[in-house]
Amino acid sequence: MKKIQIFDSTLRDGAQSEGISFSVADKLHIIEALDDIGVSYIEAGNPGSNPKDIEFFNRAAEIKLRHAKICAFGSTRRKNLKVEEDENVLSLLKARTDVVVIFGKSWDLHIREILRTSEENNLDLVYDTVNFFKKRDKELIFDAEHFFDGFKANRDCAINVLKAAAAAGADSLCLCDTNGGCAPGELQSITREIVSLFPEHQIGIHCHNDMGCAVANSLLAVDMGATQVQGTFIGIGERCGNADLSVIIPNLQLKQGYECISSDNLEKLSEAVYAISEICNMTVPSNKPYVGGSAFAHKGGMHIDGVSKCTQSFEHVPPESVGNKRRFLMSEVSGRTTVLAKVSQIAPELTKDSPETAAIVQRLKELEHEGYQFESADASFELMVLNVLKRYNPHFKLLMYKTSGEYPSPDGEMSAYAMLKIQVGGSTETAASMGNGPVNALDLALRKALAVFYPEISKVHLIDYKVRVLTGEQAATAAKVRVLMDSTNGEEVWTTVGVSTDIIEASWLALVDSIEYALQ
Repeated sequence: MKKIQIFDSTLRDGAQSEGISFSVADKLHIIEALDDIGVSYIEAGNPGSNPKDIEFFNRAAEIKLRHAKICAFGSTRRKNLKVEEDENVLSLLKARTDVVVIFGKSWDLHIREILRTSEENNLDLVYDTVNFFKKRDKELIFDAEHFFDGFKANRDCAINVLKAAAAAGADSLCLCDTNGGCAPGELQSITREIVSLFPEHQIGIHCHNDMGCAVANSLLAVDMGATQVQGTFIGIGERCGNADLSVIIPNLQLKQGYECISSDNLEKLSEAVYAISEICNMTVPSNKPYVGGSAFAHKGGMHIDGVSKCTQSFEHVPPESVGNKRRFLMSEVSGRTTVLAKVSQIAPELTKDSPETAAIVQRLKELEHEGYQFESADASFELMVLNVLKRYNPHFKLLMYKTSGEYPSPDGEMSAYAMLKIQVGGSTETAASMGNGPVNALDLALRKALAVFYPEISKVHLIDYKVRVLTGEQAATAAKVRVLMDSTNGEEVWTTVGVSTDIIEASWLALVDSIEYALQ
């Protein structure tokens, strides 16, 4: 298979995404995750931009990686300085990486209006900077910034920039759709032309997602001859984000016959996505292709029946090929066949005619009539099944809890207080905590009490919390509410549900299921 190099810019371009701020420790953890899955390059930041990146590169230089090369990123020299005198250029040497990425202007608009210089001088900037690093035995990747806009505006100017970088010794020429505004057909034809003009050079592609076409454009560029794909691992980046490598990699490898990473590493894809998302403090969208929680989730009876008989009938790839898993969603319309498919891993001995199967179906319908929703709450469903099968042994028992709130809060933050008492075996434990609201206070108090018996609970925390007012005869403020909680232990994510006319009790029920599922 033709080899495609995967170039990850999560730590550089991804760090420019709104709401993202990586610590040095965050960056080091992400490097480990990216190297573990087998990407070729990790663009780690601009060492001349801030003290944090300088510290990071000093620590990263000591890391032994198995697959990836760390890259330092910077621009061409300033127009009024010799390359040897430009501190930003020199900082790239101090980063001690084997690979340097240099970006330069390839759009005449930017040359005139941003750099305020001539096209000829811009070519000198590119040549001098690339040549500076090649003389020092660095692998050099040249990013032609705004290349597609530049090509459409002034073809000769854009191509001359690539020629200058190539003449100076650049190992790779990357075509950047920096504004994310190039339509697929345009990008396809332009990439094809550049590949034919530079047959001796590796051509890369770097797409932004402002038209929603970053993944499609990247795939088209590869089909036109590009052999390096740049992007971020979960699609984060400035404005609308960058090309999502977690979608591009399986598409190239499973659909188009290219080799990006080993098949063993591809099976770690979902794990890597959730690990990086956790560090970014982001939730993976359930409908994200390949790795999302709903990517292989089936609810319709016909779909579930089809997948149970032949997985290819409703799945385009095996979920395990990307480290995901098949899910059958439960609802009040679920029949015995659906329930059997769902509980097969919990109780494989059950059959369609088993009385336990009928009992599970009946209990499911009763709870959904009360307002429970299990299609998104697999963890609560599993606990419910274990309870019906009399295989559920709670790890703790609540003896009492009490909450109180105060507005305005004394310190401006902690607005609620919770105290509870639990029993584990023959022992009891009482704990209290302040929190940002009664649910947060209860959560903190429960973890404090449980930590005495189950230290591993420290790894579990909530990542999402949703409340839905259920329609009914009562006024909305007195109606039942349904609470859905997403929790994680850093390795997997699960969802639990609670229903009550009291929002705190509904939250408590979901919280208990979350903790019990983790301890199970």
